[in-house]
Order: sequence, then C-alpha cells, then structure tokens
Amino acid sequence: MTVTQPPYEYESRLQEMFPGTFQHLRLMALDPYDLALTKLERNIERDRNDVRYLAKTIPFDLKLLRGRYTTELRPYLGNPQREDLTLQLWIDAIEEDRASSLL
Repeated sequence: MTVTQPPYEYESRLQEMFPGTFQHLRLMALDPYDLALTKLERNIERDRNDVRYLAKTIPFDLKLLRGRYTTELRPYLGNPQREDLTLQLWIDAIEEDRASSLL
C-alpha cells in the first residue's frame, strides 16, 4: 500500500458524509478535485478511469483542477515534470470525452 500526497489545503475542503447519522463519529471525505489529485502520482488505469468519471459527473472545472494542482500539490512532488505531463494527459482525455459527448 502506498501513501498518497493530497493537495496542501485539503483539510479546509473536507466534506462530512452522512451528517447527523452518528452521535460520536464524523466521517469526512475529500472534495472531488482533491480526490482526483491524490491519484496523479500513481496514475494507473483505474485512477485515470476514476478521474474521467469524476470529471463527467461533477463536472470538473478544469481551470480549478489545474490551479489547485499548481499551487497546492506541485511544489511538494518529487518529480513535478512527470506529473505536469500526467495532468495534461488527463485534461486532454477529459476534453476529448466532453467533445465526443456533444456529437
């Protein structure tokens, strides 16, 4: 199992799941953009499919995704040039999906 690198300010965007369901427990989840960015470094097929699904169902604001990557994740990555390319490939795939759904 690997440990993932979330964006720097992710804690401020955590979303409570099932609020009020439990008396002494709060379940928190990453916001969709932060969740997608945690998959960037591993970038296996399942991760790419997850991101494409999120981008379609939310739908993602690609400027927000890129901005959050640039300011909150990129400075902390070991190989930012590789992740820049990965992010661009993801954005290209999302834009391609959106263009093909218009046909």
